[in-house]
Amino acid sequence: MIQVDKNVEKNTEFLTETIEYLENKGFENIKADVEGYTTPHSYTRQETGNALTPDIVAEKRGIKYFFEVSLKSAKPKLLKSKWLLLDTLTKVKDYRFRIVTTKGHLSFTRNMIEDANLNKDFIRI
Repeated sequence: MIQVDKNVEKNTEFLTETIEYLENKGFENIKADVEGYTTPHSYTRQETGNALTPDIVAEKRGIKYFFEVSLKSAKPKLLKSKWLLLDTLTKVKDYRFRIVTTKGHLSFTRNMIEDANLNKDFIRI
């Protein structure tokens, strides 16, 4: 989710719901870009100066996971570039990158993954 979309209350509720889901699945040291949690490390693009922050960063069995919440976005091109950056970063550092979505956003998520040529499945909550 990009910063513009995080200001919508409905999207913030789904982000909180996703955090609860991950806690139930055994993830620890959860950092999230939502009130009440520590904010994950941001990455700044040198060309544009945009700061990209993963939605959720968590650990399980010593492996760091980056979770990105996929909801319909006002700026899908920016979201796609964020996903590509996080995917590349996780491959370089041997982390894991997962995309989380919900009912009503499945088609959007499938299209975004296909357009970005990401070889990813998504977690449906």
